[in-house]
Amino acid sequence: MNFHGKDIKIFAGNASKKVAESIAENLSLKTGASVVKKFSDGEISVSLNESVRGSDCFIVQSTCAPVNDNLMEILIMIDAMKRASAASITVVMPYYGYARQDRKAKARDPITAKLCADLITSAGADRVLTMDLHANQIQGFFNIPVDHLYGAGLLADHMKSKIGDNANEWIVVSPDLGSVTRSRNFAEKIGTGLAIIDKRRPEPNVSEVMNIIGDAKGKKVILVDDMIDTAGTLCNAANAIVERGGATEVYACATHAVLSGDAIKNIKNSVIKELVLLDTIPVPPEKMLDNFTILSVGELFANAIKRIYEDEPVSPLYTK
Repeated sequence: MNFHGKDIKIFAGNASKKVAESIAENLSLKTGASVVKKFSDGEISVSLNESVRGSDCFIVQSTCAPVNDNLMEILIMIDAMKRASAASITVVMPYYGYARQDRKAKARDPITAKLCADLITSAGADRVLTMDLHANQIQGFFNIPVDHLYGAGLLADHMKSKIGDNANEWIVVSPDLGSVTRSRNFAEKIGTGLAIIDKRRPEPNVSEVMNIIGDAKGKKVILVDDMIDTAGTLCNAANAIVERGGATEVYACATHAVLSGDAIKNIKNSVIKELVLLDTIPVPPEKMLDNFTILSVGELFANAIKRIYEDEPVSPLYTK
């Protein structure tokens, strides 16, 4: 399998044009000339307006809403490049949709994360580059190499600049038991303690706080999660850590801003002072709030692409 063509070409899907432009700029390139649009009946049309023969092609596309359209864009772009004799095709997915359907939670459930992996592989992709998969085992769903980057380093650097030399005044809080490892690693990065919120889910997208494990009284809290969907878990945790845990201020960090349903309403009505997000999913202007801080992932992905193209290890970028 050849991962070293004559040059690098960065192509953007409709969901990730800004990230693709940032990646290309960090590589001193321009994004590839392509048009991705729809026919009148809703079918997706892809036109590559430059040669990709012998090139290492990187398709930058998150499978965020509209998830199915963005996934089909990826599959059709892969097919177009494969038929145009690209040397290799890497799918750069800052956000991997359907990742929460990674196992059978009950009888007769599909494992859609595996299905999506099969579709991308069957379409002809040679490699996948992604960030903060909801479940690490999804890497094993692919029969091609998967490079899995972590956004925690970018978020931690931002929070370090805010904390300064006052780490003893802060504490990282995991919003649920599933995020404990991520939160512990984050706390080690910024040099603070750790607390955990124990919650239960009576139904999908609904969470209730049961207990707080650890001492956040009188401290500024940093909540860490991989994604914010309806923001119910995050906002319940923020309110509980102030009302029941005695925290003075609450900040939150997350990689993926899914922001579906009542997310914006929930965040507006919460005690969260600042919400730091990465731009793996574009936040539309109508959803931007004054307390949002958006950090770019372009440079990190550009470094990974450069390493892949130059046959260097990507592992030095795997910081959790």
